[in-house]
Amino acid sequence: MSARRHPLLIPILIALTLLAALGSLTLGAVPLSPARIFAVVTGGGDEVARAILIDLRLPRMLLGLVVGAMLGLSGAALQGYLRNPLAEPSVLGASNAAALGAVCALYFGLSHIHPLILPVLAIATSFAAIGALFLLAGPSESPLTLILAGIAVATLAGAGIALSLNLSPNPFAAMEIMSWLMGSLENRSYAHVWMALPCVAIGAALLIADGRSLDALTLGEEGAQALGVDLRTARLRMMLGVAIGVGGAVAVSGAIGFVGLIVPHLVRPLTDRSPSAILIPSLLGGAALLTLADIGVRLIPTSNELKLGVLTALLGVPVFLVHLMRERRLW
Repeated sequence: MSARRHPLLIPILIALTLLAALGSLTLGAVPLSPARIFAVVTGGGDEVARAILIDLRLPRMLLGLVVGAMLGLSGAALQGYLRNPLAEPSVLGASNAAALGAVCALYFGLSHIHPLILPVLAIATSFAAIGALFLLAGPSESPLTLILAGIAVATLAGAGIALSLNLSPNPFAAMEIMSWLMGSLENRSYAHVWMALPCVAIGAALLIADGRSLDALTLGEEGAQALGVDLRTARLRMMLGVAIGVGGAVAVSGAIGFVGLIVPHLVRPLTDRSPSAILIPSLLGGAALLTLADIGVRLIPTSNELKLGVLTALLGVPVFLVHLMRERRLW
């Protein structure tokens, strides 16, 4: 394994992820002294510090790690499977469909009945999108067919979101929908953590299990089949992993883009560039990147807290472009 990745890559990513998690707990709009934080950690502390750390920052930190890990991993898996350096979860329409489900919950007022209706509906529409993808792709095992079918599903979901905004009954509903579409981890609770965690765990397990198939696919579909890879089973694991994992993540965080695209490109130069060698580093890198970005939206002095999806795009695009210019001949 050490020959496939730089020996310090995983330890550095683990340390960065732990540092980001610690920063997410200790940094924020309300300053807390180390003494107050230590008192809460040891079981004491005042009620205000305990509420901020345990009830507000801890679930937010956990969701940052979980959602970021899923987005980074799914981006790496899709780039390997589709053999497309621009692939990310939205390529198969899973992210867009999950966003459409959440928008429907907001548009029809279902989210006001119970907070968990929004993530449940987002996950359900993500599954529906994958079902539609199977129907559109048919028996074909070609990555190109999947990309084209995914574009069709994503476009349909995007049209549904635009329609809901166009027909929104009042401006407040439209503002709520737009706010969710920009992505955020603000005001999330442990209920959201328990909603996302099982989905991400199942999705991540399915994608990591596809590592051998992803490596074989670098030889082409015929070469992979000659090595004994069942392409139909690999495709099923890939699409289910993306649908379950990304659907659960997007359901609680809103639409957060670019993490699944940029993280695999950042870790790839420190590996042998085989798809399976990038999976775990992308999982850790995604967790660290999204958690650090969430710290940033809290610390940037603005009248209203920046949306997480906006910051990841603003920071990610220039980094990605610089990295692309350096690595474009090595993909």
